[in-house]
Amino acid sequence: MAGTRGWLRISSIAAALGALLVVTACGQDGSGDGGKDGGNTIRIAYQAFPSGDLIVKDQGWLEKALPGYTIKWTKFDSGASINTAFVAGSVDLAAIGSSPVARGLSEPLNIPYQVTWVLDVAGENEALVARNGSKVSSVKDLEGKKVATPFSSTSHYSLLAALDQAGVDSSKVQLLDLEPQDILAAWTRGDIDATYVWLPTLEELKKTGKVLVSSRELAASGKPTLDLGVASTSFIEAHPDVLPAWRKAQAQALDLIHDDPDAASAAVGKQLGISPAEAGAQIKQGIFLKPAEQADAKWLGTPGKVGGLADNLHSAAQFLVDQKQIDSAPDLDKLRKSIYVEGLTDAVSP
Repeated sequence: MAGTRGWLRISSIAAALGALLVVTACGQDGSGDGGKDGGNTIRIAYQAFPSGDLIVKDQGWLEKALPGYTIKWTKFDSGASINTAFVAGSVDLAAIGSSPVARGLSEPLNIPYQVTWVLDVAGENEALVARNGSKVSSVKDLEGKKVATPFSSTSHYSLLAALDQAGVDSSKVQLLDLEPQDILAAWTRGDIDATYVWLPTLEELKKTGKVLVSSRELAASGKPTLDLGVASTSFIEAHPDVLPAWRKAQAQALDLIHDDPDAASAAVGKQLGISPAEAGAQIKQGIFLKPAEQADAKWLGTPGKVGGLADNLHSAAQFLVDQKQIDSAPDLDKLRKSIYVEGLTDAVSP
């Protein structure tokens, strides 16, 4: 990885401040009062990857459950930009990866948000893929090559984990910080040799590339990544009626994925602009919990007994420290307090 720990910290802060006006403008587009007492706009950050979150958006379930609110959905390309939006106070709820959450809960960001849901566990829906003609056939071959990934994302975390596992010094790889749409363009031009990225971009790249390792494989070796639902702590406190409705809608979406995959595929396909068949194939590459599993000891847990997700975030944060991405990891107690389990059992009960 190019640069020192201090440079990374300063550049991250500078990037956040540089984007502040942009994301604040996004928030103002949705009235900007979602997190304040009396505000009736809920500002949701979503990402265009196959998930129950897209089903909730497509079906309008949240709008139906909360008719007294205006729901403002804003698309973001990565967890890093969502963290910036939370710093700017322009987002209330979001779909974001576990690695950027671990970073967001660490210094210097210390974002006051809490994890409220597990959208999915990464499987084949995120992977490291090498471009045909790049002369890369294994992770070890990446030394000296140009590899793109959205920095501060789950894919960035997984890429570093894959390099570490293969014994490749990340400082000897030309790592490029690119968003998914820019990765696709750079790949097409032949400007990069490999990339770690997620669906649907990944699916397009696999047509002219070779998968070297998937997030499912990294999870099996002790480096799992997840997509999570998070909510601003102040928003949860100001609007106690919203999170239960949001969770109920997310649970309904998970049920649809498991019980009616055709309907789930149609909804996701519509949101991604692809056919239901393509969407269905992409959904199958992720790992989706059943609603009741959200409260399992392995995941969010229950009041008084927070689940293993806190340990997962702590492990991710410590790995980021080891990779000189952040200075220090939050202690486990802080991370347990960042898992919001109040009312979860009611939300996931049949």
